[in-house]
Amino acid sequence: MQVPIRTAVEQLNLAWTGGWDSNSQSNGPDKAIRITITVDTVPEMPVAMRTGKETHRLCGTEPTEMTTLSSMGALQPTMRVLLVYPRFPKTFWSFDRAVELMGHRVLLPPLGLITVAALLPQDWEFKLVDCNVREVSPEEWAWADLAILSAMIVQKKDLAHQIILAKQHNCRVAVGGPFATSTPEAEELNAVDYLVLDEGEITLPMLVDALGEGATSGTFTADGEKPDLIDSPVPRFDLLNRNAYAMMAVQFSRGCPFECEFCDIIVLYGRKPRTKTPQQLIKELETLYELGWRGDIFLVDDNFIGNKRNVKLLLGELSLWQSQRSYPFSLTTEASIDLANDEELMNQMVDSGFNRVFLGIETPDTTSLSGAGKHQNTRTPLLEAVDTITGKGMLVMAGFIIGFDGERSGAGQRIVDFINQSNIPVAMLGILQALPKTALWHRLDAEKRLIKLDTNFEAGVQTNLLNFLPSRPMEDIAVEFIDAFDQLYEPSNYLKRIYGYSIMLGNAKSKRRASFKGFLAHLNRPAAVAGVITLFWNQGISRNSRWLFWEYLVKTIVERPQVLDQYLWMCVLNEHFLEYRSVVREEVTSQVSWSRMHTKELARA
Repeated sequence: MQVPIRTAVEQLNLAWTGGWDSNSQSNGPDKAIRITITVDTVPEMPVAMRTGKETHRLCGTEPTEMTTLSSMGALQPTMRVLLVYPRFPKTFWSFDRAVELMGHRVLLPPLGLITVAALLPQDWEFKLVDCNVREVSPEEWAWADLAILSAMIVQKKDLAHQIILAKQHNCRVAVGGPFATSTPEAEELNAVDYLVLDEGEITLPMLVDALGEGATSGTFTADGEKPDLIDSPVPRFDLLNRNAYAMMAVQFSRGCPFECEFCDIIVLYGRKPRTKTPQQLIKELETLYELGWRGDIFLVDDNFIGNKRNVKLLLGELSLWQSQRSYPFSLTTEASIDLANDEELMNQMVDSGFNRVFLGIETPDTTSLSGAGKHQNTRTPLLEAVDTITGKGMLVMAGFIIGFDGERSGAGQRIVDFINQSNIPVAMLGILQALPKTALWHRLDAEKRLIKLDTNFEAGVQTNLLNFLPSRPMEDIAVEFIDAFDQLYEPSNYLKRIYGYSIMLGNAKSKRRASFKGFLAHLNRPAAVAGVITLFWNQGISRNSRWLFWEYLVKTIVERPQVLDQYLWMCVLNEHFLEYRSVVREEVTSQVSWSRMHTKELARA
C-alpha cells in the first residue's frame, strides 16, 4: 500500500507511525552492530572511573547532572528531552477542515515520539510539542538539554526548520524516523548531532550510552537487525494533549509479507511481520481507557493481518475486553485485500469493534498491478472483496494510484468508474512516487529516470508529479489525475456515493455504538457543535447540492438509522476534500507549468 497515514498511515503514518524505523532485512541476533561516534573533547579522566555526579553541558543554559544508569557501567546524563514533531503540509489524509469541524486540531498523534519517550530512561524529563498543534516556545527550547525529532519525507521541510530553531538556541539535536532512516545523507540532516536510525528498540540504547560517555555526535544503526516487539513498552500517552486529536493511535505489528515494488514498508520493517503480544496491546488500550480516552483509535499497522495467526490470538482477547467495557473504542486499521477471503478473521474484527479498514486497491488494471508486484490484488476480484468486507459491517476506505509504468491512457477514469461502482466513500487518489530505497526507486535509478532536482515542490505528497520520468506523457497523467479527483469529490457525486454505500453498510451488524449515541458523543465540545452547524449550513443551505443532502439524510435516518453517525462522518470529510480539490489543481498545474519551462533539465535528470 502506498499511503500516507501510514502513512500511512498514512501508515500513517502513519503513517499511518509507531516507534523508530528499520530499513533492512534481519541477519540474525549475532549480526555486528555498527556505531560511529565522534567525541570533540577528551574528558579529564576516564568516564567509567568517575564517581558520584558530574556535570556535562549538552545544550541550553543549564548544565545537566550525569548519573550512573547503564548496566554497562557508562555514566548517563539525567536529561531534559524535548520531543518535537514537525508539521505536515495539507494532504488528502490530513483531513484538516474535517478535523477542525469535529473540534480537534489534528487527526493523529505522533505515536513514534511517545514510543521513543517510553524507550528512554524514565527518570529523564520529557516535554512533547506537536508542531501541527502549536509551535515550540523559546522557553521550551531553552529548557531542553536535547531535542529529539522524528519525521517522514513529507515533513522534511518543517523538520529542517525545527533543526535550525534548535541550533539557534544552542540545543543538541537527535533525529530518527523514516526520513532519516531512508535518506541519512539528506542535506536537511547536515546540522544534526545524532542520527538514530532504524528501529528505536535497538538504536536508542546506543544513543543513551553514547550520551553517558560524553559523545557530542554519532550515527547509530542496527545493521539489519530487527527487534522483537515484546520489548516495546507502552507509549507515553500521558505526554499528549489528547483533546487536540480526533483519534488515538496504537501499533500491534511491523512489516508486511508482500513485495509491492513501490512500497517502503518492507524496506523499513522487513517482510516478516513481527507483533506484540495480545497482552501488550490490551495494556496500551487499558492505559488510554484509564486516561479517559473514548472513541476512535487507529491501529497504524501497515498491514494489520500480515501475521494472521497472531492477529487472531489478539482478537480473541480484544473482543472480550471491548465487550466487558461496552465498546469504548471504535477501531480503524489497514489491511491487504486478502482479508475478504478469511471470514473468521473478518468476524473477529467486527466482534472486536473494528468499524473501518483501509485497503490498498491501487488500480483496477491488472496489468499495472502485476507490473508493480501487487499480485495479491490480482488473485481476488476487487469489487467482490469490497462488497464482502462491507457486508460484514466494516466501512472500506481505499487508496488508488495513477502513473504506473505501462499504464494505458484513461487510467484515471477507470479508477473513477471502479470507485463509483463499488461506492467506496473515502478514496485516496495519488500519483505514483518512487520512495527512497524501494525496488521501484532502485529500478528507476538504474534506468536513469529518477528526477533529482530541487523543485521546491512538496515531496512525498499525493500530488507530486516530479519524482521520476513516467512511461507516458507527464501532462496526460496530470490531466487525468485532476479530472478524476474533481469527479470523485464534486458534492453531488460524493453524496450519491456515500448514500449508496450507507445502504450497503446498513445491511450488516457491527459492534459500533448505537448510531444516535455515537453521533452525540462527538458533540461534547463547543467547537464540535459549531462544526456541525457549519456542516449543515454548507451542505444543507448554501450549496447547489443541498436538496440531495436533505434527501439522503432523511432516507438514512428512516432506512438505515444504525449508520447515521458514519453517514454524517462521511459528510464532514467532504468539507476537507472540497478544499483539497483546489490544492490538487493548483499544485499539479504548477508542476506541469514548471516542467514545460525546464524540459532540458528534466531530460538531463
